[in-house]
Parts: sequence; C-alpha cells; structure tokens
Amino acid sequence: MLAGQYNLIIDQGAHFERLMTITNPDGSEYDLTGYTARMQIRTEIDADDVMCELTTANGRIVLGDEEGTVRLIIESAVTETFDDEGVYDLELIDSDGKVYRLLKGKVKVELEVTR
Repeated sequence: MLAGQYNLIIDQGAHFERLMTITNPDGSEYDLTGYTARMQIRTEIDADDVMCELTTANGRIVLGDEEGTVRLIIESAVTETFDDEGVYDLELIDSDGKVYRLLKGKVKVELEVTR
C-alpha cells in the first residue's frame, strides 16, 4: 500500500476533527478490526520535537472497525499551542504488528485572532 497525500488545515485554538473512510479498490469499506493507528505532527520530518501525537491508545484516533473509518481528534487546548506549520504521517498497525503508512502530508495552521 502506497501512502496517499492529504494536507490538513488546522485552526489554532479550535477543536479539530477529521473523519475519513478507507475503502478497498472495489469501493467497499476496508475492515479495520484488530488495527491500531498512530500519527505524529512535527515542524519538519527530521525535527526531534513532536508538535502533537495521535494514537488509538490516547484516544486521538478512533477506528471504525468494519466501517473502515478513521477519526482524528485534536483538542483545542492542544491546537492553541500550534504556531508553526508542519508535516505528518498516519500509520495503521495490524494485529500481526505490520505497519502500513496510510497518509502523509503538510499541516497548515490558521493562526487564531480571538484569544
């Protein structure tokens, strides 16, 4: 599976949610039962610091099992700390521990005026 390109736009200081549906080549939903997921946002690919980490373990990624959905969630208390653009990738891990890079892209932060 080759990672798709998808850029995110996040409003600084606002609750962020994005719902995506993963499909098979025939258009049917991809069964994510037994999978976990992880995602990191960094200012640059080789940056040591992580701006935000999303995982199924920390509740910032919710998988819809047989519905094939992936919901990304970042709380406003976290997005208010975003003051720079970044990059990310999203990985799925199956029950055997195999890692699949699902998406990658840039993160554009729309700066908040009202604070």
